[in-house]
Amino acid sequence: MAFFAPVLNVLARVLVGYAFMFLIPLAWGWALDPPEVRNVWWMSMAITGGLGFLLWHITMDYRRELLPRDGFLLVNLVWSVLPAFSAIPLLLAIDGLSFTDAYFETMSGFTTTGFTVLSGLDQLPVSVNVWRCVLQLFGGLGIMLLVVAVLPLLGLGSVQLYKAEAAGPIKDDRLTPRIAETARGLWSIYFVFSGACMLAYHWAGMNWPDAFMHMCSTMGLGGLSSHDASFGFFNSPAIEGVAMVFMTLSGVSFARYFIVWRAKSLRSLLVDAEVRGYVGVLIASVAMVTGVLMYHQTHTDPWDSLRHAAFHVVSFATTTGYATQDYSVWPIFAPVWMLALGSFATCAGSTGGGLKMVRMILLFKQARRELVMAVHPRAVNPVRLGGAVIGPKVMASVVAFMLIYLATHIGLTMLLLISGMDVVSAISAVVASVNNIGLAMGSVGPQGSFASLSDFQTWICTIGMLMGRLELLAVMVLFVPQFWRK
Repeated sequence: MAFFAPVLNVLARVLVGYAFMFLIPLAWGWALDPPEVRNVWWMSMAITGGLGFLLWHITMDYRRELLPRDGFLLVNLVWSVLPAFSAIPLLLAIDGLSFTDAYFETMSGFTTTGFTVLSGLDQLPVSVNVWRCVLQLFGGLGIMLLVVAVLPLLGLGSVQLYKAEAAGPIKDDRLTPRIAETARGLWSIYFVFSGACMLAYHWAGMNWPDAFMHMCSTMGLGGLSSHDASFGFFNSPAIEGVAMVFMTLSGVSFARYFIVWRAKSLRSLLVDAEVRGYVGVLIASVAMVTGVLMYHQTHTDPWDSLRHAAFHVVSFATTTGYATQDYSVWPIFAPVWMLALGSFATCAGSTGGGLKMVRMILLFKQARRELVMAVHPRAVNPVRLGGAVIGPKVMASVVAFMLIYLATHIGLTMLLLISGMDVVSAISAVVASVNNIGLAMGSVGPQGSFASLSDFQTWICTIGMLMGRLELLAVMVLFVPQFWRK
């Protein structure tokens, strides 16, 4: 009890604070939904807050400073438990929905993956769709960063939480002397961008509820929509243009925007190797997919080829998951390449998933270094990034991450194959789950649905989403025996 209680005490406080999140859909429901729907949110708030207060009372005598392993354990608990409480309103509002599917839906939102098992989204109460999308907004930058900003006010340290949650291979650099100040700065920039995105969507033609919901899923790079047809519902180049701008912006590290804001200069953004690689890959991929569509005459108008290629490339690459049409009927190269883009294109510190561009750059540079050393064994040829020499500790962590990343994909794919899923669907489902992309192929592609999966297959994809969102290592460390030893 002494080991778990301090972590559970912090989890209890998170639950109490999280209960107030239900006020957001309640506000929309109060204005747009029938009275019986509003009760769903009051009940969800009461259950979440009540259990949080109970757990807080039970563990209140066990408070202490968090240790490194406490941070990892708490992050895993928060990302596993909050989707369960988030599923309560879905279970209350949607008849016949199982807990497995409700948990999958909220984990998809919380991890900003964008899968859905629901149909008839256009007929759902507005507040239910708002809730699905709000989960992506707060899951995007990381709910734990919000906790990090608040914990000092509760008398608890937050460095270990920041390191356990932060995305990317280099986590020790602080943007400000205090971690909590850093977290608050990142959230401030995140919400400024979010406000601008919502206004831009409304200007482009969306009504206010749609503008709010799609702002949430765009900034969180989640891709859940309030319409079954996703972005195809709007059929508007202006709305698609707004989406592409903010998806692209959200694929860049928000820490980089923080530095730009403090320095009052764009120089750090323009010279950043990861940002340049990210933008370069997007531009090259748009040109390549457009060329493929034009060559195969998928669209009769070249403008349509460019329009749909650009939108889907950005949507896949940033792991958002919006779609305007059935990309599964495109030449096979296009969807396969776009799925691969979602595995590495976004920047560390963004709201996107995948390997992150910085890791791919470092792996490429390390491979090139080994080739040079094979020819010139005595050459001094260190791996550099942005002019700085990358130490062996960072490179070792990148290589270890890559090995675990590949092993996770293979292991989860094999489990889906054992369950009877076909090869294309299994591979694409795992790639899309672990990288939080939200768009897949085969039976789980545009012409299929995740609602067709068995409970076992659904839980495999749910685990993949969780592991991918916490960048694998934060989850895998729990399975190391030394983690549980004093």
